Amino acid sequence: MKKLLKVVCAAALVFSATGALALKDPMVGGAAMYPTRNIVQNAIHSRAHTTLVAAVKAAGLVKTLESPGPFTVFAPTNKAFDKLPAGTVQTLLKPENKAKLTAILEYHVVPGRITTKDLKKLIRKGHGEAMLKTVQGGMLTFKSMRGHYYVIDAKGDKAMITIPNVYQSNGVIQVINAVLLP
Repeated sequence: MKKLLKVVCAAALVFSATGALALKDPMVGGAAMYPTRNIVQNAIHSRAHTTLVAAVKAAGLVKTLESPGPFTVFAPTNKAFDKLPAGTVQTLLKPENKAKLTAILEYHVVPGRITTKDLKKLIRKGHGEAMLKTVQGGMLTFKSMRGHYYVIDAKGDKAMITIPNVYQSNGVIQVINAVLLP
């Protein structure tokens, strides 16, 4: 019995040193995301979000996403941007397309700190779907299907939340696998 107790205590110690840390500070794009950092401070360390970071810089939204918020950012990965037609990202990053780029990025941001637990409640209350207004002014629809949460844009395209509830000092990031278009 004492041996079993020692094994359980040792396993708990190992879990608390490794597993709990992973839960508290999840890895996104090869980097730990620290809840004491703001959205920009964390995003710049994620190798999976270099395109998003470049777009945020080109749109002049760095100061906004460093502000107290809170914000929920539905953050497309580089692979999500790669799904867009060839040349789209390069075109959007040009200075003459700043307004369009800004609108697209702001369409990925919702005021407040929205977790998947909040989405679950809103979806249940909405009898299977929830709608949230973005900073851009458009609406996003949310559904839960087969244990995953989906964000649906104005065109009906879906993005799945692949890494949920990445807490930031000024909000939360929900990593998604597609770019949303207003």
